[in-house]
Amino acid sequence: PDHDIVVTNYSILRRDLDELAKFAFRAIVLDEAQFIKNPGAQVTKSVKELKADHKLALTGTPIENRMLDLWSIVDFVQPNYLGNQEHFTQVYDLKVSEKDENAARIGRRKLSAKLRPLLLRRVKKQVAKDLPDRIEQRLDCELPEEQRKLYLAELKRSREQVMKAVQQKGVAKSKMHVLAALTRLRQICCHPGLVGSDTESGKTDTLFELVEPLLEEGHKVLVFSQFVRMLQILEKECADRQMPTHMLTGETKNRQDIVNAFQEAELPSVFLLSLRAAGTGLNLTSASYVVIYDPWWNPAVEAQAIDRTHRIGQTATVNAYKMISPGTVEEKIWDLQQRKAKTVSDVLGEDGFAKGLTTNDLEYLFSD
Repeated sequence: PDHDIVVTNYSILRRDLDELAKFAFRAIVLDEAQFIKNPGAQVTKSVKELKADHKLALTGTPIENRMLDLWSIVDFVQPNYLGNQEHFTQVYDLKVSEKDENAARIGRRKLSAKLRPLLLRRVKKQVAKDLPDRIEQRLDCELPEEQRKLYLAELKRSREQVMKAVQQKGVAKSKMHVLAALTRLRQICCHPGLVGSDTESGKTDTLFELVEPLLEEGHKVLVFSQFVRMLQILEKECADRQMPTHMLTGETKNRQDIVNAFQEAELPSVFLLSLRAAGTGLNLTSASYVVIYDPWWNPAVEAQAIDRTHRIGQTATVNAYKMISPGTVEEKIWDLQQRKAKTVSDVLGEDGFAKGLTTNDLEYLFSD
């Protein structure tokens, strides 16, 4: 290049790969390196085409879903340091369901020791010692009678279909069927309107019971959901209540303008955000209250969302609420998060969720 420093993003890198691959760089630094977590993704293959004397990968979530996420990032920094994918899976990525739990724990600790020469880990309290407290709590949202009837009817229908598919094709080949059924159950928990019903939503009522007093006290509130349609329903509900509202999803074009408007607004307001589109890269420190409206499989993604406000520049205690409908698939997702987080904790000391669901997991998720 004609310049000493080249700044790009992952999508433009793919477009300009033929040109960039001609050069041997002194160093390559990846920010948000979890973007190359999938070894088979085109963006990962493109990044690994680049040549450099030194490589750094920066990320707050080196393991988002499964141990192979970490292998892919390390393989960029130091190719073959953890062997190929097959070797890595055999030696380190031990599944409790396949081998005994003690063997799995030993494998994770071996991986932790192997990573020490490469991994420099800094938690927030080490580098931002003046940050205020961060309080996370679960907020239970009971389903009203009609919403619960709708949920139980869908649960019975989907359980029969999913278990039949798993028996015929196995868990791996039934993945899309399973995810579709779980998504529909989760949507009913969020708001029956997501599945075409006019039944009222207990969770939406609970949300506004929380948010309305906060706005009256002068606070700004972030509300995250993974369903854009849910955000649209909440946007209308906010308008009906005359609440100042901003919204940002993956379709939003003028992202920074909307962020600036929220940050600079003097009046309290609600910012409705898509969990996956707005969970990283934004600074929203003018808010000190965060609501995770519907749980995601991976608590690391939820943590990243809360980090939009719990970061350098925040002066108030951050309160985060995770809304859960008891006795539903949401509560079971919450429980699985806690059970499976141990895998990542053994390697890096941070929470995560290994996504390989077993037949036992599915039976649990679709139980009454």
